[in-house]
Amino acid sequence: MATKAPGAAPPRTVDLGKLRSAASGCRGCDLHRDATQTVFGEGPHEAEVMVVGEQPGDQEDLAGAPFVGPAGRLLDRALDEAGFDRRKIYVTNAVKHFKFRRDERGKRRIHQTPSKTEIVACRPWLHAELATVQPDLLIFLGATAAKSLLGDDFRVTRSRGERIDLAEFGTVAIATVHPSAVLRAPDRDEAYRAFVADLVTARGR
Repeated sequence: MATKAPGAAPPRTVDLGKLRSAASGCRGCDLHRDATQTVFGEGPHEAEVMVVGEQPGDQEDLAGAPFVGPAGRLLDRALDEAGFDRRKIYVTNAVKHFKFRRDERGKRRIHQTPSKTEIVACRPWLHAELATVQPDLLIFLGATAAKSLLGDDFRVTRSRGERIDLAEFGTVAIATVHPSAVLRAPDRDEAYRAFVADLVTARGR
């Protein structure tokens, strides 16, 4: 019988501090080998809104906190414009370690999309966060975040902004693009307005 890798499953607790501590030693997939540290979620224990992104980026990996880089700053601004109180939101990622490759000079770390195996390995931690926080609204940022709970067939381009009932977790969800996609968009202003519009729709849920 195969044995679980050390730290591959969360402890049975609804204490975010204990979950965060346990996640720091997770070896459920190979991403921990190159990442600086586990980047667990942050926010109020009983937040009404939970935002789920893909994975930590370069700055998040170094800081040990989610959404502290350029995409995080854009997210903060968009949430504020959409009428959310950012301080009352729990933010996390579907995958808790930074996946990257180095450029030809070996200096710059370039983001890579997590594999299905890596997403599945990290899913129990996201489930634990959901069970602990019990948000009324879940906002998925990007395809990887949405697929982590909704399955491989989910397409943000097809279902962006639509209400999704997640009876298993007692919440409703809405999916939009990741703020990094806004930063890469040919027309950043238009992409940003659409992103804020999605968040306004989410707030109305």
